[in-house]
Amino acid sequence: MLRLLLGVCVVIALSGAGLSDQPLEIKIGYLRQAPSRIRISLIDVPAGNDGLAGAQLAIEDDNTTGRFLNQHYTLVETLLSEGDDPVAAMNALADQGASFIVTSLDADRLLKVADAGKARGEMLINASALDERLREQDCRANVIHVAPTRSMLADALAQYLVWKKWGRWMLLTGSHEKDALFAEALRHAAIRFGAKIVEQREFKDSGGARRTDSGVTEIQRQMPVATQGAPEHDVLVAADESEVFAGYLPYRTWDARPVVGSAGLVPNTWNAAFDQWGAVQLQNRFIKAFQRSMTASDMQVWTAVRMIGEAAARTNSSDAGKMQAYIKSPEFSVAAFKGQKLTIRDWNLQLRQPILLFDGRNTVSVSPQEGFLHQSSALDTLGLDRPETKCKLQ
Repeated sequence: MLRLLLGVCVVIALSGAGLSDQPLEIKIGYLRQAPSRIRISLIDVPAGNDGLAGAQLAIEDDNTTGRFLNQHYTLVETLLSEGDDPVAAMNALADQGASFIVTSLDADRLLKVADAGKARGEMLINASALDERLREQDCRANVIHVAPTRSMLADALAQYLVWKKWGRWMLLTGSHEKDALFAEALRHAAIRFGAKIVEQREFKDSGGARRTDSGVTEIQRQMPVATQGAPEHDVLVAADESEVFAGYLPYRTWDARPVVGSAGLVPNTWNAAFDQWGAVQLQNRFIKAFQRSMTASDMQVWTAVRMIGEAAARTNSSDAGKMQAYIKSPEFSVAAFKGQKLTIRDWNLQLRQPILLFDGRNTVSVSPQEGFLHQSSALDTLGLDRPETKCKLQ
């Protein structure tokens, strides 16, 4: 079995029943990369089964429906180690009859797998990569995206800040590539919704460890200086996907201002405190099964696996072509405890979904916010809209 490094792939192998009284066997392989354990706070270090647990719960839910439809789902896990080739892993799963692959690979690996899988008729479902380019200039007709884009997260946060009339932002961004991409999305959101970035600063990652006996003292002195002398602003917006500094900002800024973005008030697809629209029953089932809270990664993989189960149930078929066509069709939707059915954007195959705003203990709000209107769907106020897209599916 391949060991994991970069990605979580859930692969779906469909095989028809040989006899009319035998269930339709649907094998779901899970090709995953262990999540990074680098976090500022120890309580945020992900569990070893982060994402995997979501797949396991989704399989249970698929089988609950499948018992009535004479369908049976099985999860097959495969792990990639650092030196393993994701394309080879995809081919191995395809050789076993896999027709759908749910991935948590980074953007480069996902594109390699997508291009290699195209010739084999493989449909991928991206459950983790946030990169805009995967839905824009590098979009692929055989990749569906459950993970949100950075622009969806930034727009969700911006709508709430504008609703609160906190329109003056100071932007503090990290020095890594992922930080720059999130900062770009935040700048776009500010322009889109009428906020003003009064100043932007970069926090250089100089390395070193703050988890030492003198770490708290160092942080307490360093963080105020990083925000000292800023123009008048309503909120400090942090872009720090690399987990270098943002978690240290709340209660340590020079001016008494709320922190949002990569710390403080954080946009995401799910959180452990979310309790609306029947989410409590999902949260409780997850805690009972895995003795921990459900994360956004768990939920995104859960949604991806449930999309396959929904397609199999609605088409009553194991034919990959029929299932792919149904998922891409206007008739498709999936219920994911978000207060409405989630659908696919036909111009870039992104799943429309509300974004939650979480403060570490409570769900503060859910975007899109009231009053942000759209001619087709309010969910399309989050992320790049059809007129803005560069995607040409092929």
